[in-house]
Amino acid sequence: MKQESIKVVELFAGVGGFRLGLEKSNYKVVWSNQWEPSTKAQHASMVYEARFGKENHSSQDIATVPTQEIPDHDLLVGGFPCQDYSVATTLTNSKGLKGRKGVLWWSIHKILEEKKNKPKYLFLENVDRLLKSPAKQRGRDFAIMLQSLNQLGYAVEWRVINAADYGMPQRRRRVFFLAYHQSTALWQRMHQTDKLGWMQKDGIIAEAFPVKEKAFGDFSEFSIEGNLVEITNNFNKHGNKSPFENTGVSIDGKIYTSQTESDYHGNKTVLGDILQNGEVTEDFFIDEKDKTKWAYLKGAKKEKRVTKEGYEYNYSEGGMVYPDALDKASRTIITGEGGKSPSRFKHVVSSKRGLRRLTPIELERLNMFPDNHTKLEGISDTKRAFFMGNALVVGIVEKIGKVLYEHINASVHV
Repeated sequence: MKQESIKVVELFAGVGGFRLGLEKSNYKVVWSNQWEPSTKAQHASMVYEARFGKENHSSQDIATVPTQEIPDHDLLVGGFPCQDYSVATTLTNSKGLKGRKGVLWWSIHKILEEKKNKPKYLFLENVDRLLKSPAKQRGRDFAIMLQSLNQLGYAVEWRVINAADYGMPQRRRRVFFLAYHQSTALWQRMHQTDKLGWMQKDGIIAEAFPVKEKAFGDFSEFSIEGNLVEITNNFNKHGNKSPFENTGVSIDGKIYTSQTESDYHGNKTVLGDILQNGEVTEDFFIDEKDKTKWAYLKGAKKEKRVTKEGYEYNYSEGGMVYPDALDKASRTIITGEGGKSPSRFKHVVSSKRGLRRLTPIELERLNMFPDNHTKLEGISDTKRAFFMGNALVVGIVEKIGKVLYEHINASVHV
């Protein structure tokens, strides 16, 4: 007999990428939150509610939501913004350590700290530079997160995954990490398993996204020392390279990390496969008068430029493939993908009718969202492109979620 659905809380929900991936398996979102600090109108939240309903969805600043208003849940998920995670100071008359105000990692931390029934599992996503931030103390921010999770009773496994390495239509590299509370069978298994073996074949992420079993680079092991304030001040102070490789495990304050390489031999979806072609309206085609500007921005440059202060300097950058190659996975979608203005970073494809930008539906397909998921009255095409620049690739969540569900389900019925 299968267990009841796994209860999920989705934070920093955007337009619901985590939810779309998880609900392919037996997960049920019992509460969600999406709040965009820089805008009055909560457009992403509006799309989320239109797709999944208003019930148990919050669109207020998560930092101001009392923990008791968040229902108990088994799995906490979220693609939280990458910021400076440093701990400001130890607060007197406080249970622990608090990070800088407005840094959203500490909103997750607060829920884990204050929940009497803590979620047994976490599934989080971030940009891969998290592993090497900030520039002056490479890896410090990730060390703070791993140590704070360790103190709360969680073991962590992480991997930087490029969706295109596993046949998905976009080259999008993101770090995904799973955490298991010490009360779970998965924590026990990780504790007892050879850590390199966990990273290469026995872990949840390795099962969902296989890697070559021969590790690339050195397998290193180290401890994160001190409390969070000491880590903030001292971690990797004189190192110019992050100690965290693209794959790793953190348990009992010890870190095991290795460079791994994807091992995939299945079908591959490329940019040409997701195009709408005949259905594209005229406003996505590049105006004749703008073609020179597009070509200049995409091209290689070696030129003298002058700063506002009048300082002259040599500027150079390499050329980009223009228009974008249709026989490969697309480049990463960015938040500024929408709008007509010429840009170095927007996608441009060639069609029988000429050069054109990508449509909102095509951008959704590159992140493996359903067609028109973000279409809603009052939401511009530019805003829809912005959503996809912020979103994750749903197929990655779906695959990891499926394997995680199978292991949770198996441990319940041992």
